[in-house]
Amino acid sequence: MVSRSYSNLLDLASGEFPAFGRTGKKLPRVMTVAGIISDLDEENTNSMTSDGPSSVSQDRMIIVGNQLPIRAHRRPDGKGWNFSWDEDSLLLQLKDGLGEDVEVVYIGCLREEIDPAEQDDVSQTLLETFRCVPTFLAPDLFSKFYHGFCKQHLWPLFHYMLPLSPDLGGRFDRVLWQAYVSVNKIFADKIMEVINPDDDFVWVHDYHLMVLPTFLRKRFNRVKLGFFLHSPFPSSEIYRTLPVRDELLRALLNADLIGFHTFDYARHFLSCCGRMLGLAYESKRGYIGLEYYGRTVSIKILPVGIHTGQLQSVLRLPETEARVSELRDQLKDRIVLLGVDDMDIFKGISLKLLATEQLLVQHPEWREKVVLVQIANPARGRGKDVQDVQSEMHTTAERINERFGRPGYKPVILIDHPLQFYERIAYYVIAECCLVTAVRDGMNLIPYEYVICRQGTERLDEILQLGPSVPKRSMLVVSEFIGCSPSLSGAIRVNPWNIDSVAEAMDTALVIQESEKQLRHEKHYKYVITHDVGYWANSFLQDLQRACRDHTMRRCWGIGFGLGFRVIALDYTFRKLSVDHIVSAYRRTKSRAILLDYDGTIMPQTSINKTPTPEAISTLKSLCDDPRNVVFLVSGRDKITLSEWFSSCDKLVIAAEHGYFLREKSDAEWETCVSVADFDWKQMAEPIMQLYTEATDGSSIETRESALVWHYQYADPDFGSCQAKELLDHLESVLTNEPVSVKSGQHIVEVKPQGVSKGVVAERLLSTASQKGVLPDFVLCIGDDRSDEDMFEVIMSATAGPNLSPVAEVFACTVGQKPSKAKYFLEDTTEIVRMLQGLATASDQMARAAASQTPPQ
Repeated sequence: MVSRSYSNLLDLASGEFPAFGRTGKKLPRVMTVAGIISDLDEENTNSMTSDGPSSVSQDRMIIVGNQLPIRAHRRPDGKGWNFSWDEDSLLLQLKDGLGEDVEVVYIGCLREEIDPAEQDDVSQTLLETFRCVPTFLAPDLFSKFYHGFCKQHLWPLFHYMLPLSPDLGGRFDRVLWQAYVSVNKIFADKIMEVINPDDDFVWVHDYHLMVLPTFLRKRFNRVKLGFFLHSPFPSSEIYRTLPVRDELLRALLNADLIGFHTFDYARHFLSCCGRMLGLAYESKRGYIGLEYYGRTVSIKILPVGIHTGQLQSVLRLPETEARVSELRDQLKDRIVLLGVDDMDIFKGISLKLLATEQLLVQHPEWREKVVLVQIANPARGRGKDVQDVQSEMHTTAERINERFGRPGYKPVILIDHPLQFYERIAYYVIAECCLVTAVRDGMNLIPYEYVICRQGTERLDEILQLGPSVPKRSMLVVSEFIGCSPSLSGAIRVNPWNIDSVAEAMDTALVIQESEKQLRHEKHYKYVITHDVGYWANSFLQDLQRACRDHTMRRCWGIGFGLGFRVIALDYTFRKLSVDHIVSAYRRTKSRAILLDYDGTIMPQTSINKTPTPEAISTLKSLCDDPRNVVFLVSGRDKITLSEWFSSCDKLVIAAEHGYFLREKSDAEWETCVSVADFDWKQMAEPIMQLYTEATDGSSIETRESALVWHYQYADPDFGSCQAKELLDHLESVLTNEPVSVKSGQHIVEVKPQGVSKGVVAERLLSTASQKGVLPDFVLCIGDDRSDEDMFEVIMSATAGPNLSPVAEVFACTVGQKPSKAKYFLEDTTEIVRMLQGLATASDQMARAAASQTPPQ
């Protein structure tokens, strides 16, 4: 596969980037020197994009995970390594869903530590034989990254464990965070070696690499990037305790598609984005999307599946059949309940053992009949908490066996040594019920494996003495706190903390009718067989292709520093307003119309004090004093407030309440732009708004002469948004026969007379000028929210009409909001005020120049 590649990471370190070019299929061998960096490196902050045509037709997917799907074994002579695929790795299994025409390249670490002297040869071997690019990390760096930040901070927090004391997860350690960022940077450098940014898709996996999207987006603004989180995402109350919460959220938002196993996890992520970053999401034709600086970040809810083909092939192995036969003879008089869990604090093993004890206490008829086989897989983490779990598990199992055990019978069989895969499969085959009672788990595929194994094979049926006509059956007791629970509708769902409830669920699973077991099994089997890992991977790839299809149609700019970096993606017709450009146009024009919004344009939305600054007043006066200017202030505020604030601006035309009232100069009377027969509708709308205000803490009602506005800017974001939707529906249904419009805006719901809009003001300005025989040759229109879009639409459509000069220069500019009907944008009110000051300065300079050329009287 041809690729664009960095030839040497030493060039990266020095900030000297080689020119991209096509290389041979053989990728370069590169040594990575690991180190700790405090944050994103800032060299070469100008974003690099790749706009050249691609000659590669074959799709390629770069799959990035913490570990490569590779097993490494030192050769018997101690010289060199032997490598083989890790068939149990999800990253390897998902390849089946990508299609034969998609080339896959893997990037990740090896489980084994490779001596630096061997790393070059190992890299070349893995690349040529397995299409794998290994990432080598120094032992100390890996320990801080994986055992430190990942396992000590992220993993417990994502499983709802707060570091309330040093013994519970440990306090946040900035050094571990720096190691995490450093490792993500090293992974990004490895991707840079092999990526063709025009054609390749990148799929990053799990919480180990959550800031990686920022590094990639910084280097390649249009990179096609997906991220899938395989762990839970906690509620905002838990997540926002993390000191680097914003950095991780913004990094994830640099992906094009973010995947979660369940809606709960996605909902928590979206809630965090709303509460901490102020972002709102929308459902678009069934897809959830977050608007982020002009880019739409798609959210995918897709539970992962298992590799059913691999599982079925293991079921047919002679070793599996022999082991099933052994277990049948060993446990022939027992009813087997099975638990298979990793050794960690969230799998709830001890709770399961306590529930088993409670079952034997409350239902003595199961004594000497029921056996719980608990397989405890080796721990992935390390520390005191793992040791405590192991100790408690052994102590509880010994107590239960001493209490209920008899010669030849132990109610709990504990297996805490590593098992071969086929041995675990054999236990699945003979178990009448599988118990998965984790207190918190991302997905957990154990129930899926169990269902497939219970379907069995013809040979296993013979071993178990099941006739060919005997329907298959299985039972599942699963925790409601694991990701696979929603997809297993036939399982008995339990709260693992409720020991009595779990014990009763176990009893129910044992006594339920055989026909019911068969129906539940059939339902689960149909789901698992059709939603396997291939289905999951293919569905994710299709959504990633959809999310990236308009990349080439956008212009991109990188802004921000460090982990606050993000990309602004805009249509080619939508660009940032250049102050020099507009001042130049301003100087050479003679009849100018300027329309300005107030809140969010001249004054920041976040400001508590909304009174205009002396600088803003001075700027507006200078613009109004220029005889070639007509300056309109178009605001949603009431006329009394605006009259007081801008009393010193004699020539300023003010449109209040979105254009319902208009005053052409300070000594003129206010007039209405729209004729309204009556305001009886207020008597119906105000009590409804009052009802929602009392029920929504932080909300308020603003009563204007022409409108009623319900504000919820200071309410809880989620609840306020929910209440606003309900209020909108309520008002629309009640006022359906009234001559009013009900609209939602930025933290508001507004009821106003029909026909009142800022667009009406713009139309009046242009038509009045035309009637006076003055056709503006310069139009500047600035606003920041939905209400200003009406002005933009009128101004832009007027360019083809009779109310503007044929050579008019039109500048419709939005503040922050993207996309917009405007053709220009500026980022914030600071840039707006600076631009207006530039225009005012130009007016003063032209006035002085004209005065100096006036002959004396």
